[in-house]
Amino acid sequence: MDAYSILLKVIMALGGLGLFLIGMKNMGEGLELAAGSKLRTLLEKITSNKFIAMLVGVLVTGVIQSSSATDAMVVGFANAGLMDLGQAIGVLFGAKIGTTVTSLLLAIDIKSFVPIFIFLGAIIITFFKKNNYKYYGQIAAGFGMLFLGLSLMSQNLKWMGESEAFLSIADKLSFPLLGLIVGIVFTGIIQSSSASVGILMALAAAGVITNLDQAVYVVFGFNVGACSAAILSSLGANRTAKQIAFSNLLISCIGAVIMTIITMFLPFTKAIDYFLPAETVGVASQISAAHILFNIAITVILLPCSNLIIKLTNLIMPIKEDEEEEEVTVYLDSRILTTPPMAVQQTEKECGRLAELARKSFDLSINAIFEKDAKAIEKLADNELVIDKLTHGITKYIVKINGLDIMDYDRKVMGAMYNAIQDLERIGDRSENICEAAQKLISGEIDFSDEAMKELKELCKAVQGILDDSFYLFTNQSKDPDLIEAVLNAEDQIDEYTEMFRRNHIKRLSKNLCSAESGAVFLEIITNLERIGDHAVTVAFCIPYKRPQQISANSEKAV
Repeated sequence: MDAYSILLKVIMALGGLGLFLIGMKNMGEGLELAAGSKLRTLLEKITSNKFIAMLVGVLVTGVIQSSSATDAMVVGFANAGLMDLGQAIGVLFGAKIGTTVTSLLLAIDIKSFVPIFIFLGAIIITFFKKNNYKYYGQIAAGFGMLFLGLSLMSQNLKWMGESEAFLSIADKLSFPLLGLIVGIVFTGIIQSSSASVGILMALAAAGVITNLDQAVYVVFGFNVGACSAAILSSLGANRTAKQIAFSNLLISCIGAVIMTIITMFLPFTKAIDYFLPAETVGVASQISAAHILFNIAITVILLPCSNLIIKLTNLIMPIKEDEEEEEVTVYLDSRILTTPPMAVQQTEKECGRLAELARKSFDLSINAIFEKDAKAIEKLADNELVIDKLTHGITKYIVKINGLDIMDYDRKVMGAMYNAIQDLERIGDRSENICEAAQKLISGEIDFSDEAMKELKELCKAVQGILDDSFYLFTNQSKDPDLIEAVLNAEDQIDEYTEMFRRNHIKRLSKNLCSAESGAVFLEIITNLERIGDHAVTVAFCIPYKRPQQISANSEKAV
């Protein structure tokens, strides 16, 4: 074969590699986005039980088709304070098993049906407007491109299988150390063990890899190199996230050493060849089997010893007592943005936390008035700084999410959350205004009559009730009709109280029962309380599906 023909073959093979990588990426992203809510449910079930966590890791990675993505996501959760090392370690083991799904799919010969998947995917993406449907088209097209790319690589690399030089190089990969190094370096560069295994299978299908012995140590190395994604994600993260990334590397390294020793001294490859003869299934399928068995074996061997791995990690990378988290956000982390459905969920949780802080500010302002508590004013000032920073942090995060490919409903929810946090911040600001009035009471500049204090207590009680119900509807995304009606009725009651107490105040002024300055402060307080109620109602009904006819009907009842 002349140099020109080889160049054309190389170009076609590179095109096939590009198609393979794009197909893997599109299929994984489509699966991840289509299964968004299910992903959330799975990850919420992570407990300290390492076996349950392992199953969650298997299922999540099986869906998104990338252990590197799962590992990076786990590091992000740890950095956001949602997961500790004990919970994460089971997920890491599960991710290693879940990532073998890709190689299992690639081992199936469906070349004849590949164009159909690409065609169907293109039709769905082109003619369906909703993102929810487009994700299924993305899955189908990605699946087809994955196999088409693999086929292109195999067809255009066959000349390498006819070259003595390349066959000689492939033969040297049967040396354990060299095979491991090649696998580690290659996967460290492309950061995907699934893609690496797919490329190795393509080389086997092209005849470059002629037997499993040439590939088995490279496969072991792939699993170590795949840890690079988690290590890179942990840079700049907190100590727990760094521990998780290190534990992941430790598991893969120990597993690679154990399986290398087993392969060198026990008939591991011969056993695979016995049950899956190369003459029948091909070397590519044997590589897939070795990849699957490696990850299952190290999970079976090392998962029961996970406590020892945790102790070793803590010994090498102890948590520093003086290490503090600077970020005001608890649930948000940029690493989670690689999994948009989870990023949406974490934003919802952070908004729920903001609602709790807004309620805390209100409670502190009320304590300042009725208990004349000066310390409550100081606490509210500190709380307001957190609210302002948190609002800014959530806003920036929502902007980033809106730049991602997310489900239509999730995009609406993010828009609703963006509006809600503005109202939550204003509740804090209104509470701060009330505290300024309380300061005058505490200093003795003004005083309220018993009747005025009684009216304030009634109005505060109504506002407390509407805050509780509204924040429950918001944080739980509830559509409870009874609670909706209660909020609407409470809003009307607050408006009635405000108007009635204003009239009562004018009567007291006309009878000289209160001073003009005290009256002005009283009016300022009840105005702020009314506005807090209004903001609470806006927050309660901001979620998209909380604007149905049901709410309209309840509104009519309230009127």
